[in-house]
Amino acid sequence: MREKPTLRIPIGVLGLCIALTLYGIAIAVYAEPLISQLPSLAQAPVYVLLGVVWLLPLRRFLIWMETGRWG
Repeated sequence: MREKPTLRIPIGVLGLCIALTLYGIAIAVYAEPLISQLPSLAQAPVYVLLGVVWLLPLRRFLIWMETGRWG
């Protein structure tokens, strides 16, 4: 257990917010023109997949925020 607060947590939260903003902008700018050409029923699963992909590196990032180690 942590006995005193560290700067990793606020820096990590700020970094996560910045990364998610950049990811959202990248999807809106680069992927949206490609996705909009798909039929409507095919667009939904693509957006769901893109909405979940950012969760993949989140576990290690949260471990780093809590412990200072990446694994």
